[in-house]
Amino acid sequence: MTSPLVIRDAALRRGGRELWSGLDLEVEPGELIAILGPSGTGKTTLLRAILGLEDLSAGSISVLGDEVRHRGNRHVGYIPQQRPLARETSLRGRDLVALGVDGHRFGFPFPRRGDRARIDALVDAVGAREFADRPVGVLSGGEQQRLRVGQALADNPRLLLCDEPLTSLDLANQQAIIGLLERHRKETDAAVLLVTHDINPLLGKVDRILYIANGRFMLGKPVDVLRSDVLTDLYGAHVFVLRAGDRLVVVGAPDAETSHHHHDEEHA
Repeated sequence: MTSPLVIRDAALRRGGRELWSGLDLEVEPGELIAILGPSGTGKTTLLRAILGLEDLSAGSISVLGDEVRHRGNRHVGYIPQQRPLARETSLRGRDLVALGVDGHRFGFPFPRRGDRARIDALVDAVGAREFADRPVGVLSGGEQQRLRVGQALADNPRLLLCDEPLTSLDLANQQAIIGLLERHRKETDAAVLLVTHDINPLLGKVDRILYIANGRFMLGKPVDVLRSDVLTDLYGAHVFVLRAGDRLVVVGAPDAETSHHHHDEEHA
């Protein structure tokens, strides 16, 4: 079976600064890879490069056997960073999902035969029937995120890219979103790349971790990456990985924003 994603000798420079280089990554069907690291290390830009929206400084990316071009790929789903929609937004919940079904067509997206049934099925799949006909602006962050997942799953993607899909969600909504992604992964053997600042909700589900920090990266199984000695070497400063019950807490990462995130994790 063709690998959903192959990255070879990739490098990323921004503003004259090299964020990382020499990245080789081959993703297996059905694999879940979490991407971790402080802000400004190019995690979102990596997802955008896979989508063909950004250029690497070096290297190559192929998706499902084809080199990435500056165009969309119907086999790749994308959940962008969550930004609450304006309260006055009149778009209904089901309209947001519908953009994943008919939004690729030029001109006004008149529904085609079968579109309505597909939209209804997606709405039901993400548990959004109760609020699908309400304006999205009045929905909670968790409800909006369910709809974004429905939109991303519209074409049954074989590769799903998720950019911090759990941020600002309470624990119940985090688990609901993870459950939706897990069901799609199990049912379709789709690969998932998920950027997150907190690995805890994904523990026990993630297959590998790509941890980017200080211009370097580490790729491996969680047990091999989330270790004090590994992260200390990666950051070039003392970092400690502590286990508190069934949670991991990273302490001492030398970055203000990262330290803030881990402080939040510690008290979650």
